[in-house]
Amino acid sequence: MSLSAGLPARLAFIDVETTGAHPVRDRVTEIAILRVEEGQVVARWESLVNPGMPIPRMIQDLIGITDDMVAQAPPFAALADSVAMLLEDCVFVAHNARFDYGFIKNEFARAGRTFDAPVLCTVKLSRALHPEHHRHGLDALIERHGLVCDARHRAMGDTEVLWQFARLMSERFAPEVVARAADRAMKAAPHPPGLPEGMLEAVPDSPGVYLFHAEPEPPPAGRSDRPLYVGRSLNLRGKVREHFSAGAKGRDAELARQVRRVDWIETAGELGALLLEAELLRQLRPTANRVAESGEAAFALRLIANRKRAPIYERVPIAGTDPLGWEGLHGAFRNRREADNLLRELALLYRLCPRRLGLEPGTSGACAAHLSRRCAGVCAGRESVAEHDARLAGALASTGLKRWPWAGAVIVAERHADSGREAFHAFDHWCHLGSVERREELPALLAAAERRFELDTWRMLGRWLAVPAHQAAIEPIAV
Repeated sequence: MSLSAGLPARLAFIDVETTGAHPVRDRVTEIAILRVEEGQVVARWESLVNPGMPIPRMIQDLIGITDDMVAQAPPFAALADSVAMLLEDCVFVAHNARFDYGFIKNEFARAGRTFDAPVLCTVKLSRALHPEHHRHGLDALIERHGLVCDARHRAMGDTEVLWQFARLMSERFAPEVVARAADRAMKAAPHPPGLPEGMLEAVPDSPGVYLFHAEPEPPPAGRSDRPLYVGRSLNLRGKVREHFSAGAKGRDAELARQVRRVDWIETAGELGALLLEAELLRQLRPTANRVAESGEAAFALRLIANRKRAPIYERVPIAGTDPLGWEGLHGAFRNRREADNLLRELALLYRLCPRRLGLEPGTSGACAAHLSRRCAGVCAGRESVAEHDARLAGALASTGLKRWPWAGAVIVAERHADSGREAFHAFDHWCHLGSVERREELPALLAAAERRFELDTWRMLGRWLAVPAHQAAIEPIAV
């Protein structure tokens, strides 16, 4: 069975297995190549590759390639001549091709060699020929077209599937249709000049957090690796590509010009990404983020009974404390500016005295707000201190932490369907007690956890819980 005239005459179907998804940091562990000329397979080659680094346990479990299997395998440099000969004068064909191409190009670069080839992505080919379908991953193609894969997630098994797919498309469509689809599949998106080949294609389309760096390589151990920018998304690949799109302007375009490395951390869902982003922003203080002032100095207000002189309240530190131990506290503020802004708003709404609230200087006589009829006149003897302060206490009662809706701690479970990644987040009285990846780890987490208030976590959790659909994810812990 031969291919139609719609596809290039010389094709190299290729798949690589790797230690991870990062084309610079990770390494190839297996390569398979089918060289096809004029519709006929003229070479079939595969080899394990010693990556020179441990294979993460999760990767070993997924693809079945272990450290022991590659221990005696040749490094890529020893295979470079064979790989180059098999790919010579061919169109490089792979699924999500820029990923595989990026790994091969970087492996050649580490071996002191250059590599360039035209690239045909079978994901894009499938989209061009079957636009009515939304899923074009390899598993979707196998299921949709009845393709046979003897060893999924092994290099030759996946390469054979691509060869079957190409032949099937050549049978089903006229040569001119296949040719137009191939032309579209071979057009690469604009590549950011500062990033290694395959970097954007390696970013997963899963939830998580991404980090932009100005340095192409991580610094030596012990030195800070402060990023330019930290962001989050439910679809990391789509969000990261937005930063480098042709339509990026102003601040976004300037940021994209500075980026030389992209890192990412996958999560099981939106809440995990929110928690991780907040933690990284606190720890790393990226230069291009508009990072809020640290919440380590967060405080609440407590009214001082029968106090004659302003201000009539004290600031009580609350960061790191247990909300169950709070008494008579109002609000939760990052800094004095936030507290003063709330007090000014309450003064307008309830005709409170700015001077008594400590917002305006002076010790005697009517305040400026009373003269303009915005203060009920405690400063001018028109109402008693008790009346004024009772109104203030009533106004403050609605600020600060809302009542925790549950009797005690709760769990929020997240699971990403495609990756199978899971996470279990524990909260109690607006405090994040911790997160684990396996449910059986929860008892130990809860037994050792302490409630420690964190301002950003409280605000984030409040916004997240305000979405009605999220309420269904809450699992109260039996008291």
